[in-house]
Amino acid sequence: MNRTKYDVVVVGGSVSGLLAAREIASKSSISVKVLEADHEIGTPEHCGGLVSLSGLRKLGIVPSSRTFRNHIARAKIYSRHSSFEVDAKLQDVVAIDRRELDKQIAFQAQKLGAEITTMNSMKSVSTCPKLVESQSHKVENEFTHAVGTTEGTVYCKYLVDARGLSSLIRRHRTGILPSGQYEVFAPWIDPDTVELYFDADKYPGFFAWIIPLGDNKAKIGVAGRDINIVSSISSFLESKGSSYSISRKIFAPIYVSGPIRHFIDDHRFLIVGDAAGQTKPTTAGGILSSGMGGMFAGRAIVSAIEQEDDSFLNNYPNQWHSIFGFEFKKLILARKIFEHLDNKAIDELFSTVSQPTLARISQDGEFDFHSAPLSLILNVKSTSSIVKGLLESRLRRAK
Repeated sequence: MNRTKYDVVVVGGSVSGLLAAREIASKSSISVKVLEADHEIGTPEHCGGLVSLSGLRKLGIVPSSRTFRNHIARAKIYSRHSSFEVDAKLQDVVAIDRRELDKQIAFQAQKLGAEITTMNSMKSVSTCPKLVESQSHKVENEFTHAVGTTEGTVYCKYLVDARGLSSLIRRHRTGILPSGQYEVFAPWIDPDTVELYFDADKYPGFFAWIIPLGDNKAKIGVAGRDINIVSSISSFLESKGSSYSISRKIFAPIYVSGPIRHFIDDHRFLIVGDAAGQTKPTTAGGILSSGMGGMFAGRAIVSAIEQEDDSFLNNYPNQWHSIFGFEFKKLILARKIFEHLDNKAIDELFSTVSQPTLARISQDGEFDFHSAPLSLILNVKSTSSIVKGLLESRLRRAK
């Protein structure tokens, strides 16, 4: 007999949705169902897959041998005519297989009792009769959402939207950049070095990247405002060397404008992960920030159900913003600065980064929180260079 009623339905089987489901399923008395539209969990793999081991531990994950791909020792950041290098050994940065990571979290959730279905998407959602609410915020244990799915209608008390950018775009159309990433085999790939290439003409508003996976393999991609992704990646690969082969191509937009205003929408409807804009404005990465969003949402729902008090749902946005709110504000500011610099100004800024600053970043920096290293780079000395660069960039573009 197919079940049609659940305490919680999670729409989307990526990191944030699966972690929400795992937290909910940790209470055996609470039922949760995950709807994943694709044919398998973890597909397609859009993410670059960089995260710190400490970040994974915060998510309650020890990467399996199948999930782990490579240790990262350093990062090299290039402009057209300048560059600097950051030692990352102390930050325990790893490249992981996002497909396997998602499957690992799905297995965690399933072991606890979560029901996960693939090739099953949400077609519609309607709100059942209004909640009966007292002055103490206590609510009746009734089903509040009717969710039309590929397999039929299911009913739930709480609904979690973890559909990613497909959901975000419906609410928030700014901050979306086209992006593409190839898996490449080439002899010139540095085995333990992430490389970032800033070029305001070729990749306006973003950069090109190389993320090594070991064994001469890497994820190589570009993103930028109003660019042709295919020709941009092709040109980048040709600039690195003629000897390479491509085993996989993935094209998917990224989002860089920060969190949406409200993580809770209407009656018992929570939005998490990419759908909530919980990806970093600087890199569009979000394993930790989106994953924590899913965890906090799941825990908030558990508290609301156990206490019969929906005011506990507010724990989710409050906890997320307490950790990431100020961080994201600073990252948005850094993004706005870089978006207005031309290549000459970027070269001048990169040339001001001193060896003592790089040593301090290597010693004290934390990979999952970029604002502190950025604050060191954007120091008093570089501030005058930035202001000068912004003014000169505008003058050059006006000619």
